This record gives sequence, C-alpha cells and structure tokens, in this order.
Amino acid sequence: MSAQNPRRWLITGANSGFGAAITAAVLATGDEVVAAVRRPETMAEVIATHPDQVQVVTLDVRDGEAAERAIKEAGRIDVLVNNAGYGIIGAIEETSEADLRDAMEVMFFGPLRLTQLVLPQLRERRSGTIVQLTSMGGFMSFAGVGAYSAAKGALELASEALAAEVNTLGIQVLIVEPGEFRTGFARPAALTFGSSIPDYAGTVGAIRDGLPASDQQQTGDPAKAAAAVLATVGQPDAPLRLALGPDAVGAIRAKLATVAAELDATAALGLNTAFDEA
Repeated sequence: MSAQNPRRWLITGANSGFGAAITAAVLATGDEVVAAVRRPETMAEVIATHPDQVQVVTLDVRDGEAAERAIKEAGRIDVLVNNAGYGIIGAIEETSEADLRDAMEVMFFGPLRLTQLVLPQLRERRSGTIVQLTSMGGFMSFAGVGAYSAAKGALELASEALAAEVNTLGIQVLIVEPGEFRTGFARPAALTFGSSIPDYAGTVGAIRDGLPASDQQQTGDPAKAAAAVLATVGQPDAPLRLALGPDAVGAIRAKLATVAAELDATAALGLNTAFDEA
C-alpha cells in the first residue's frame, strides 16, 4: 500500500523479541501497528515515538473473549502476526499436563483463534497476510523440547492447510521458522522447565543447561530477521515457509535428508501393502 494508505499490522507480543523487532521494522516503513500485548504500559516509549502509527490493545492470547475484543478494537487488519510464545524445556515424561496444555493454548489455540477472527475481513477484501511465527522446532524436534515443538508443529500443519484453503482468495500465509536469535527467548525467567528426572540428564541436560546459558550470546540479529519477514510479506508467489538463521536452514535440511533416507529404506515395505489380486 502507499504512504497515503498504509497497511495495518496486528502483532501479538509486540513489546519484546521478534514482536518488537517486527514492530520497529513495520513502523519504519510508515505502516501502522496494532500492538496486542498483555501489559499495555510496556508500549509507552513506542507510542511516544510513533503516536500516529501505533494502537495498543490488551490481549492474553489464552483469553478468547479478549481476542474478540482486540480484533474489534483494531478495526481494519491487513497483516496478522501471531508472534506470542515462550520456551518450555523438559523431557516428555518431565512435562506436566498443565504445562503441555498451556503451551498449546499460547502457541496453537491462541494463534488459530486470532486467525479465525481476522479471516472474514481478509476474505471480504480478497487480500491480506497471516504470519505465523513458529520455529525451526516447529519443523523438527529434539530431546527436551517436545512440548514446545508439538505446539509449534501443530500451528505449522494447520497453517499449511490454511494456505491451501485461502491462496485462491488473495490471502497469503507465511510460516516463519527462526533458529537462535538474540531476542530474550532464552532468559531463564522467560522459560518454563519441567521436573528433572536423573535418567534424562544425558539427553535433556544439554538443552536444560545450555539454552539459558545462550541468552544474549546468539548470533542471530532480530532486526535482520524482521527485515526478511517484511521482504516476504505481500510478495507475489512468496514461499509458504521462511527459515531464518544458518542453524535453522541447516537443521531443516538435515531433517529433510533424514526423512528422505528413512523413506527410501522402508519404501519396499510401504509399497507392498495392497490387497493381492484375486
């Protein structure tokens, strides 16, 4: 859109991490941001700097009624960025059902609810973009992040189906899969840890200790990640997935190679499953 008719982006978790980086990048283009955050006071500095470009709505993505209110208050939305999320560490056996359910509420049900609420106006205009911030851990997984990957992976697969459903309606779906970036994601206070069972020290211990230790040591620049997202949103024939960071690109390529090798190794068994001809 032109400067006279800027796009309006609704960004969840706009006050920190990738949300803050995308918010800054969007505002720099002259577009408008509806910042959906749990604590509106955290957006005070951004509002003071961009008073005519920023609207703040209070939203905990777990709250369905709050989501409906936020969408109504926001009005027109051209780009929805489902960014809110957090890290959860622990073996599957170490993860409580309450923590697993909360991860799904924040990183699967919440984003899909907002997606459903925004889609009617996008369909009416036959335009718009839905950006789902997942993770390289939404495409592949490893010991200690099963709950996190389950939530992000569920969002990825739902979004893959969504893209097939809306691509003929002029609506873009973009799945963003970051690796390690200096966002504050790994701050110990921001992480949820499951109980510690000694038998898993050899498999889960590395991520339990290593992820908090990596905070503010990551090589990924959130501003460059945000620029990559903006460069992809609204582009014709844009890809469905955008992997960000050498670690994400490498891990996803390795996963694809592993799946291909396993498929080749078991293809004879898999193909030989039809009824025998009479």
